[in-house]
Amino acid sequence: MKVAILYNEPALTGREFSEASIDVLTQVEAVERALAELEYESTRIAFTKDVGAVVQKLAEEKPHLVMNLCESVDEDPLLIGHPAAVLELLDIPFSGSPTAALMLSTDKLVSKRLLSSCGFKTPRFEAYEGNEVPALEKLNFPVIVKPRFEDASVGIDQESVFREANKLRAGLRDLFQRYGCLLIEEYIAGREFNISLFGFPVPETLPIAEIDFDGFPPDLFRIVGYRAKWDVSSFEYQHSRRTFPRLPRPLARKLEETALECFSLFGLRDYGRVDVRVDDRGRVFVLEVNANPCISPDAGFAAAGNQNDLHYVEMIDELLQFVQKRMG
Repeated sequence: MKVAILYNEPALTGREFSEASIDVLTQVEAVERALAELEYESTRIAFTKDVGAVVQKLAEEKPHLVMNLCESVDEDPLLIGHPAAVLELLDIPFSGSPTAALMLSTDKLVSKRLLSSCGFKTPRFEAYEGNEVPALEKLNFPVIVKPRFEDASVGIDQESVFREANKLRAGLRDLFQRYGCLLIEEYIAGREFNISLFGFPVPETLPIAEIDFDGFPPDLFRIVGYRAKWDVSSFEYQHSRRTFPRLPRPLARKLEETALECFSLFGLRDYGRVDVRVDDRGRVFVLEVNANPCISPDAGFAAAGNQNDLHYVEMIDELLQFVQKRMG
């Protein structure tokens, strides 16, 4: 069986946020090695805005199925759903979430509105679209400002958290010029958990990860910003770590149920991750719902799988089996 690995061409090194961009190649290489070990034939296909060339390449290669690892198209996160849409139009089976789920989960503003309308707790928020500053008096400070469409913590760091409305107003226009539409949401102090889900047609939760910020001094906000995720020389990277604690069963059940409900609500498929905060009153706030999270061997999803004795090659094999189930 022939498997095509569809991926986005990363930005050149030296560009801002290039670490997150080029990580897709780590995923491609790891998946390639796993496919070889599983004795699948594989080929790489880069997805660009030249969709005609991509379609021609797919026609030439004639893969039986596709591993969709695309995280953007030519560095444009707004086009995250285009690779899946092309595969759907060509009726080529592929791994991961369908177009609608990818588009929805990438849009932080629409995601938050959906979560709120369906009764999920999520930090209160406003949007800034470059014109009038929203009604900030509705929010409790501090607040954190996030680019509406970026992922991988791009545009998020300690400087993204504002304690005062005046400082926020002064900084919004510069942030808008860099990232476009912005999400302004209340900062929730508390514990941060990542719940990974895996399976088709019915997903199951993998062991729950908690981000340990114990090395952070009181003057630093406990967030997984860009430096914490990608800059190995930074204080944030070196003092935040992923753990898999034994949680009280009521808390674990609440986190699992929340993640499963979000997975279903957003229409995710095969695998996903839900990031939440739990405050000192035990309330669970959904931060983000992630379709097709990173599956590099050193990423959080693979780490959660390892905790469940789901090792990397086996994980890729099961992903392929999910796709084959849909092929009939």
